[in-house]
Amino acid sequence: MSSFWLRLSKRERGLVVLTAVILCVFILKYAVFTPLAERREWVKNQLDSQPQLLQKNLRYLGQKEALLAALEAARAQIKLQEPRLLTGDTPSVSASDLQETVQAMAAREGTQVITTRVLNPEPAGTFSKIGIQLEIGGQIQQLANLIRSIETAPKLLVIDEMNVRSLFRPIGFPQPQGVQPPAQNLRISVTVSGFARAPGASTPKPESQSDDESETGT
Repeated sequence: MSSFWLRLSKRERGLVVLTAVILCVFILKYAVFTPLAERREWVKNQLDSQPQLLQKNLRYLGQKEALLAALEAARAQIKLQEPRLLTGDTPSVSASDLQETVQAMAAREGTQVITTRVLNPEPAGTFSKIGIQLEIGGQIQQLANLIRSIETAPKLLVIDEMNVRSLFRPIGFPQPQGVQPPAQNLRISVTVSGFARAPGASTPKPESQSDDESETGT
């Protein structure tokens, strides 16, 4: 190495030294100064965000009573809706309860349930949405009364979809020979859904009650 250095001219030695200095500067910048600057900026950002985070947490703590009251109100509302849920421990049993309920309404309003198809249950939080699709025939007033009965039923029922088809043939329109005009002048395809508690889900207990039970157990 010393012989190589001695063979270099003064100008070449200067270039080598300058190259070494530049290389050291780049190494120091990207290996030392840049990580330190990034770390400093990160610490600065953390320090700037801490007061905002503290204020946010303080606001949440100040709303604790209101949030607990809202939670209790929601639990009470769910408890009130329990009698309106479909019965049954499984979706198939709940679907059977839904079919019996709607078919009883249809019979009471004088309509005819032609076909019934059970739909796949859909998860809805701690509940399951149970749906059935029915094809029903009847007169317009009968079907209107049936729709009103479903929407105002004691159980929590929802009409998701409804398609109406008319069987009425105007006067002068060719009628099939030997066929009397149907008494059922409308045919509807309707999807009715109800709600049941999901398998394995239990009725939520008030927090105070849970605390009392845990204290009693200890």
